[in-house]
Amino acid sequence: MSRHDFQIPVVFRHRIVFTRDAFAAGNAALAEILRDGGGRRAIAFLEASVAALWPGLVAAVQAYFSNLDLAFCGAAVLPGGEAVKTDDALVRRVWQALDTARIDRHSYVLAIGGGAFLDAVGFAAATAHRGVRLLRFPTTTLSQDDGGVGVKCAINGMGKKNWIGTFAVPFAVINDFEFLRSQDPQTCRAGLIEAVKVALVKDAEFFGWIEAHLAALATLEVGVIETCVERSALLHARHIASGGDAFESGSSRPLDFGHWAAHKLESLTGHEVSHAQAVAVGLALDTLYSVRSGLLATEAAERILRVLDALGLATYHPALASKDATGRRRIFGGLDEFRQHLGGQLTVLLLQDLGVGVNVHHLDEALLDGCIEQLRQRAADTAALPHRSIHPQP
Repeated sequence: MSRHDFQIPVVFRHRIVFTRDAFAAGNAALAEILRDGGGRRAIAFLEASVAALWPGLVAAVQAYFSNLDLAFCGAAVLPGGEAVKTDDALVRRVWQALDTARIDRHSYVLAIGGGAFLDAVGFAAATAHRGVRLLRFPTTTLSQDDGGVGVKCAINGMGKKNWIGTFAVPFAVINDFEFLRSQDPQTCRAGLIEAVKVALVKDAEFFGWIEAHLAALATLEVGVIETCVERSALLHARHIASGGDAFESGSSRPLDFGHWAAHKLESLTGHEVSHAQAVAVGLALDTLYSVRSGLLATEAAERILRVLDALGLATYHPALASKDATGRRRIFGGLDEFRQHLGGQLTVLLLQDLGVGVNVHHLDEALLDGCIEQLRQRAADTAALPHRSIHPQP
């Protein structure tokens, strides 16, 4: 027998830009990135809801590229939302467009839209020619402060979230703050849940900053929202780049705090519950479990729940009560799926303190039952109170 092992080191450059009016004639950020890459062709895909809210966007993209020295192959407006991840229909449409436009590995694909749209278009770009250069333009708080700056792309499959996908570092991420103005207030606030999450697992000082600016965040004060999004995005990106496991070959995924339940809740409700809403519930559940398992102080958990309340995020959904024929809560199937997804050993991050996480390899379902009942009762008590604004008092 003859065996030979070779090391193949690969270095990626993860570019993240924060700007405003990325397609304005005087904004050179995108042009500089394109020049650095030396690509020869480009094509753009816009989420339909974004194009509708920004009627001049297609023309602005076309005008921007008319001043650049590369062939622009058009801007296609395609459907978006979580529905585009339920099958590969959108992926196939993108593949067909790339082939028709003769897009090659040195060309650029621009994806402009929310997280689900970026996921589907990104998966198509990552698999065409084994990888075409992807430029992401996230348009929501949720995608700008988390998913858009990540290195993953996927669609759903086998009844599970993100089952079909790959790791693919985007050529660049352009966080254009102007797009945040087109969200409805509830969606904009809800997207900050990933900022809360990354603060809880990575940066207690940032969590304190969120607490101190709750009134401004709840009322969507522009400068404060942008600061929150940028700090969150950079925390996510730094963990990916320097956390030692960018492509998740191990079992520990600290950025998925609260996500084992969130992903299952999304599928249980047929994605009626958005990702942001589901993460809020999952985060609350794992926070209470951290308390009940003796890891986290009650006072810290109360601070976390107050932040979720101030952002108008529900921490309970009736689907948590759904049970299978054996009497087991269906939400607990999320633990089984998490275990399988990670490669056999369940690894869930819980909180020891604000900004300090700890990995555990077992969750007691009886304890989880108690946490869910606590969240249900809390929601019932809140519903019984006289209606009041979600905005905290100054």
